Formats: sequence, structure tokens, C-alpha cells
Amino acid sequence: MTDGSSTTAPPVVEFRKVEKTFAAGTPKAFTAISDVSFVVEDRPGYGEFISIIGPSGCGKSTILNLIQGFPDVYPPTRGTVKVRGREVTGPGRDRGMIFQQYSSFPHRTVLENVRFGLEIDRKSSLSAAEIDERALDLIQRVGLGGHEHKYPHQLSGGQQQRVAIARSLVIEPRILLMDEPFSALDEPTRYDMQRLITELWHDVEATVFLVTHSISEAVYLGDRVWIMTPHPGRLGAIFEDIIPPTRDSDPMEVQESSHFKRAVAEVARVFTEIEATER
Repeated sequence: MTDGSSTTAPPVVEFRKVEKTFAAGTPKAFTAISDVSFVVEDRPGYGEFISIIGPSGCGKSTILNLIQGFPDVYPPTRGTVKVRGREVTGPGRDRGMIFQQYSSFPHRTVLENVRFGLEIDRKSSLSAAEIDERALDLIQRVGLGGHEHKYPHQLSGGQQQRVAIARSLVIEPRILLMDEPFSALDEPTRYDMQRLITELWHDVEATVFLVTHSISEAVYLGDRVWIMTPHPGRLGAIFEDIIPPTRDSDPMEVQESSHFKRAVAEVARVFTEIEATER
């Protein structure tokens, strides 16, 4: 499952027949994903955006958590998860994650939240002044200039999610994992956040995995759209050729186009078929 481009670099992410069963060997055993295999190749100077949709409980978030290496999910019950050709052993600064829940530290200001990743990075050679400079630059770019000394409770939901985005991107991750980051936002704010994340994604050229329940959001943001089957989750369908090019495009304008609406309708049709067939 590649885009056909040649590269000498190892794949960004590779799953080989991955299964994850929680509480294995107990009466509460639950298999979230089964026999999941895929390869996302390295695309220098580009970075790929993978949108993942599927019914609730199909293991979408489990895939992200396995890539990140969170200890409450990793390792897989079976199979292999590799990042840049190496088996995942735990979380790493090369992978940033943005959650649905606003995840800022409530006792830290916007600036202190964005600084956090650089402060704890033992390999960073940046001085305190350089850390401040990088953090303040990103705070400006996400539209929070003038708010750097406010606390999370003083911000709107959209502003809090901007803090989370800045905190994840300030460490310059090569992989960005986004777990329904905009689902709690109103529609105008959601459009603003979609526009923001595409602009910043172009700058960092990271590979992005987005879990979303919104088919239109998946089609707008993704280079590819993956549909998961009901649990245990597997890759049920992959869309690439019908996905309209949307880079550097306004989300509201694109999502009103006939090309976009046809793509959304086709993805929705297959989504419904997979959900009905697999149950």
C-alpha cells in the first residue's frame, strides 16, 4: 500500500498483521483490531495526511496509540509496529499527539504549556531564551499572540485546541497523531482549525494520521481515507484516487464544490456498506 514513489528511506510507519486484545485471557477480553497491515512510505518534502474513519469501537484510536507507543496500549498482542524501520518501544519526541479533550496543563500559562515539550527534551541544546523564541513564534502562528500569559480556563475551546497544536508542533515531530481533535468545536471554529492545521502541516512536512467521525473532514484533510470495519477493526477500504486535491485551499470553498461532494457521497456509501456487511 504505497503511492508508487521510490525512496531509500524506511517507511514512516509499518504495521504487520497487528492485533490488539485488551484484558487478554480474562472474561473481559476485547479485541480492538485484528490483522491490520499497512505501509506509509516516506515522502520527503511532502508529508502525507491519512484520515481514518469507522464506527465507534473499531480501533481507530488504538492504531494511533500503538504508533505513539503509549504503555497502556503498547505492545500489540500480535504483529509488529515499526516507525522509521524500528520497532516501537515507547513514546518518542518524533511523534506528537493531539487529543479530542483539551489537554493543556491547567496550572501553566499558554507560553509555559507550549514550552513544556522543549523543556523536558533531554537532547535539546536550546537555551531558555531560544526555547521562549521558538514557543512565542508558534504561539503567534496559531493565532494566540497576546494570549501567551493566560491560563487554559481563560481561553475558548478553539483557543485551547490551538495551544495543544502549538505544544505538539513546537518539538517538530515527524509524525503527528490527531485523535478527533476538532469534534467538540462548533462548525465555524472547526473550519478555522482545519485551515490552521493544513497551513502548519505544510510547514513541518510531517506525516499526519487523523481519526475523525466526520466523513467531510476526512475527505478534505486526507490524501488517503481509510475506512475501518466494526470491531475487531480491520482496514475495510482505502480511498485515494477520488480524493480531491485540497492543499492550500479554503475548507469552506472546497467543501461546497461538486467534486468534493461526490467524493464524500462515495466514501459515505462504502462506509455504510462495510458497517452493514460486517455486523
